Amino acid sequence: MEFLLAAINAKYIHSNPALYSLRAYALEGPDGGALGKRGVSVEIAEYTINMQAEHILADLYRRKPDVVAFSCYIWNWRLVRELVAEFAKVLPDTPIWLGGPEVSFDAGQVLEELPMVKGVMVGEGEETFSELLNCYADGCHESPAVGGLWDIRGIVFRDGGRVYKNRERENMDINALPFLYRDLDCFKNRIIYYESGRGCPFRCSYCLSSVDRNVRLRDMETVKKELLFFLEHKVAQVKFVDRTFNCNREHAREIWEFLLEHDNGVTNFHFEIAADLLGEEELTLLSKMRPGLVQLEIGVQSTNPDTLREINRFTDMGKLRETVERIRRGRNIHIHLDLIAGLPYEDYGSFGRSFDEVYAMGPQQLQLGFLKVLKGSPMQEKAGGYGINYTSLPPYEVLYSKWLSYGELCRLKRIEEMVELYYNSGQFAHTLPVLVQAFTGPFDLFGKLADFYMEKGYFQNNPSRVYRYEVLLDFACRYDGGREELYCELLTYDCYLRENMKSRPAFARDLQEYKGRMRKFYGDGDAVRRMLPDYGAYEPKQVARMTHMDVFFYPVWEENGTAEAGKAEDAHLVLFDYGRRNPLTKEAWTGIWNYGEAGGTEDDEKDGSNPGFTG
Repeated sequence: MEFLLAAINAKYIHSNPALYSLRAYALEGPDGGALGKRGVSVEIAEYTINMQAEHILADLYRRKPDVVAFSCYIWNWRLVRELVAEFAKVLPDTPIWLGGPEVSFDAGQVLEELPMVKGVMVGEGEETFSELLNCYADGCHESPAVGGLWDIRGIVFRDGGRVYKNRERENMDINALPFLYRDLDCFKNRIIYYESGRGCPFRCSYCLSSVDRNVRLRDMETVKKELLFFLEHKVAQVKFVDRTFNCNREHAREIWEFLLEHDNGVTNFHFEIAADLLGEEELTLLSKMRPGLVQLEIGVQSTNPDTLREINRFTDMGKLRETVERIRRGRNIHIHLDLIAGLPYEDYGSFGRSFDEVYAMGPQQLQLGFLKVLKGSPMQEKAGGYGINYTSLPPYEVLYSKWLSYGELCRLKRIEEMVELYYNSGQFAHTLPVLVQAFTGPFDLFGKLADFYMEKGYFQNNPSRVYRYEVLLDFACRYDGGREELYCELLTYDCYLRENMKSRPAFARDLQEYKGRMRKFYGDGDAVRRMLPDYGAYEPKQVARMTHMDVFFYPVWEENGTAEAGKAEDAHLVLFDYGRRNPLTKEAWTGIWNYGEAGGTEDDEKDGSNPGFTG
């Protein structure tokens, strides 16, 4: 018998750890060994929401499973509904089951709306699926006898035209879960998801994790053994799915100590944390991490105290700011901060203030998200009182509330896209700090940039990555006229930090009169050895092609918008080395070469205090 578990992920790089956990527990858990001997197999089929439904359906038909189960989330529910209806037509005798957060809260209603579905696995599924698999293997799934569907906790199912809801299942011991990743072949070029704990002690009203406040931690020795497997195999990234990883400080500290001790120089570990819970010991540990070893996602959501109080988030905002600033100063950890638009008591102006305050913390990424009113969440119960209207279909995203109109939400959507293109891309790291000074704040800057995009029609005809530099130059000249030369240099610097451009940008300075000086550098063996120690085996012309040298009169490499401090009388020649990149920003290493009036050379590398100068 073959039981097929089907996942439709948001992107190819994602995987569905829930299904791998179901299979591992069923086949390797306490009662799993016998199933394999009886010829029972559990296959996993993964697709993406970008695939056409007919192609997914054809693949499911080709597999012809004896039973199929779909994993259901807000991002795939529309497609799953479409697929199960068509699947039942082409394989009418194959029972269909559903599971996942999108169907767990209102399973009975789901079965009424989808009469072709046999049942729903509700909530935590490993033990439920194992018993369901045994039930089908025993052939008792249609019998009221002991061992049939009626005895399986945690399911809602259809029988004889009626829908039955069995008793709920208690939380399981997560130490009974087998390791999911013994075979890494199917996870090549994909993110590895890992959980060292389940549950969350907090009660954020918009989050389903608030329903399960019973935090269960995996045995530390088991965790270390499994993390060592990832390290030994040098996987690119491991993303912890623990809802608040550091809610237990001792647990978090021990894992971070282990990663620091066993760092392989390659693997990156992602954690979602509460920054205001970090103590001195954890901060000291984090400061010692290799750049790129750890990245932290911190949910700020809002800085409005009334909003935070209403959604049951009791954040020490002062401590959060201090903690983020201390981590940021270490220049070794990627920081990702989150905001949510549409929350109670947060109007457009309040959200703008939250945005400016979070932007000022200087994260590598600022995610501007929008409230999702999830089934079963406390927010859903209170939505009517807040005047929150949201989409009837997934992802149940807010349309408007008492405090925020639909038009304002639409503008925030446009601002979100500008933040993604111009801030989160990291491609304008030296231009934006100067440009923001021409506005009342970052929120004002991105709002006006969104208006500029609307005016030019760029939302319909999105500029290419390279052309976005020219768009930003046009925008800067409109709102900060008189400094075009400065912005041209800033954008040129930002361009070449990312890549050795094959075609010179139209706004970049003509380098013809400086070619002689550049040839002098590449022909000076001592200067090249000092500034480019890894290029000793190459001829000067080869080194010139592999690197880039450009001319700047403004100190565009400076941080915090100080490049306009003064224009030099003579040019600075800046060298870009793409063989050495900042592990956090991916920017090229840069150094200044001062040639001197008499034609002598002097290496004037920076000491690493600026991320662009990592010498």
